[in-house]
Amino acid sequence: MILLKEIDKTSKSFEDIKHIDENGVEFWYARELMKILEYNKWENFEKVINKAKDACENSGISVFEHFPDVRKLSKRANNAEIEIKDYKLTRYACYLIAQNGDSRKKVIALAQTYFAVQTRKQEITEKEYTMLTEDEKRFYQRDLTRKGNYSLNQTAKKAGVKNFDKFHNAGYKGLYNGETADDIAKRKGLRYREDILDNMGSEELAANLFRITQTESRLKRDKIDTEKKACDTHNKIGKIVRKAIKQAGRNYARRFAYSSKKLKTIRERK
Repeated sequence: MILLKEIDKTSKSFEDIKHIDENGVEFWYARELMKILEYNKWENFEKVINKAKDACENSGISVFEHFPDVRKLSKRANNAEIEIKDYKLTRYACYLIAQNGDSRKKVIALAQTYFAVQTRKQEITEKEYTMLTEDEKRFYQRDLTRKGNYSLNQTAKKAGVKNFDKFHNAGYKGLYNGETADDIAKRKGLRYREDILDNMGSEELAANLFRITQTESRLKRDKIDTEKKACDTHNKIGKIVRKAIKQAGRNYARRFAYSSKKLKTIRERK
């Protein structure tokens, strides 16, 4: 299983080489993408591009719109400049390239996961979500929890929270039957400072996202104005979510409880 921290690191690489044109449209240069995807020769990478273009055409989508070719000047060792071929790729084009890349490369698998989610609209439908792989679901849910936690922190700050470790642990204790973030990390066998949210399955992430969004909503609705009340509210919401998980059925509750052990086992096998 791909670790979310690996996807985060790879996605940062993709975002670092992203360009914005004069119309505010994002694009990537193929030769820059080639390096990140660990291709050494342009000839080999262009074969992948051609396969991606075929896939685009077979889907009835304009190849020219997503794979426009450009000419660039490149300096050689003697400072001489020659004209070389390149492509201005859309995000969708990058996704197709990743899908047609060398599947033996781990970075290709990471790129497939990243672009599969990023090429979809911001809020995907339930049908689209069910079609995602588990790694894609984890990436999607992790992105939502990251944004949710940021928004929750802003609301908690306005509610008077200063000790955010205490505040977040209150929520974890409610959801995880008394466990703090450190307790959860130890149970998952994580290293120091390794993020527990980066090591959760999609269902566990969804449960935490529900805890996050409902806590923020309650802080606003009840006009919470002290740190103690905010922590008590977070803890209460965590318990409510935990109870809902148990009521959803024994199998689901067991899968939620032991998903961390499964992730650890998979990592050890690699």
